[in-house]
Amino acid sequence: MITLRTERRAAAAVIYRNFSLIRRYLGWELVFAFYNAVNALTIGLIGLTQPGPGQGMRVLYLSIGALLWNFLSVLFFEVSNSVMWERWEGTIEYSFMAPIRRVTYLFGVCAYAIVYGLVRTLIVLVAIALFFHLPLAQADLPGALLVLAASSVPFIGLGLFGAIMPMLSAERGAQATQVIQGVILLVSGIYYPISVLPHWLQAVSWLSPATYTLNAVRDAALRGAGVASLLPTVLGLLAAGALLVPAGLYAFSIAERYALRAGKLKRNG
Repeated sequence: MITLRTERRAAAAVIYRNFSLIRRYLGWELVFAFYNAVNALTIGLIGLTQPGPGQGMRVLYLSIGALLWNFLSVLFFEVSNSVMWERWEGTIEYSFMAPIRRVTYLFGVCAYAIVYGLVRTLIVLVAIALFFHLPLAQADLPGALLVLAASSVPFIGLGLFGAIMPMLSAERGAQATQVIQGVILLVSGIYYPISVLPHWLQAVSWLSPATYTLNAVRDAALRGAGVASLLPTVLGLLAAGALLVPAGLYAFSIAERYALRAGKLKRNG
C-alpha cells in the first residue's frame, strides 16, 4: 500500500538521484556553469557600448534578463528533458515501473530543477556582481525574489508539456523542447522591450509567463517597486501555474500511456 511517507521518501530519492548525477558529470557541470557566467557577462557588456547617462542602468537591465533567462531556461530544460536523461541512463523503465505515483516522480524532478536552477543562477549572479558595479541602491530585492519564486510554478507546467516531446520521440524530442525555449526567448523581452517586436508577436508575448516575470523583476530592481505593487503579478503567475501544472500533468499522463502502448519507453527510442 502506498502511503504519504512512502511518497515523500520516493520524491526525496528522485531529488537525491538527480543530484548524484551531477557528481558523475561534474566536469560538464563546471563547463556549463562557466558558459552561463560568460554568456551573462557578454550580454551585460553590450550595455557599455553606449556611453553616457544611464549606462549602469542599461547594464543592469541586460544583466537581469541574462539572470532570469538562466534560471527559467534551466528550470524548463531540467523538467522537460527528465525523460531524455532517464532514457540516456537506461533507467526509464525502472523509474516508470516504480511503485509510486507519477505525480510523486514528477514532483521530485521539479523540486530538483528549482534547487538546481537557483544554484546555477547564484553562480552567474556572483560572476556579474564581481564583474560589474551595478546600481542597486534603490532595488527592492525581496520583491524581485518573490516574483522569481512565483515564476517557477508556471514554468514547471510548461516544462511538463515539454517533457512529452522526448518521451514520444527519442531522436527529435530534445530538439523540439529547444524550439519551445527559443519561442519564449524571442517573445518575452529577455534582452529588449517587447515594444520593438512586430505587433503580432507583441500579442503572443503576453501569453508567456516570462514576460510578466521580467517586467516585475525589472520594476523591482530598476525602479524599487515594493512587494505590495508586485503582488498582482505574483498572484497572476501563481494562477497561471495553477492552470499549467495540472494541465501539464494530465497531458503527460496521456502521452505516457500512448508511449507505453507504442513501445517508445526504451533506451534507444
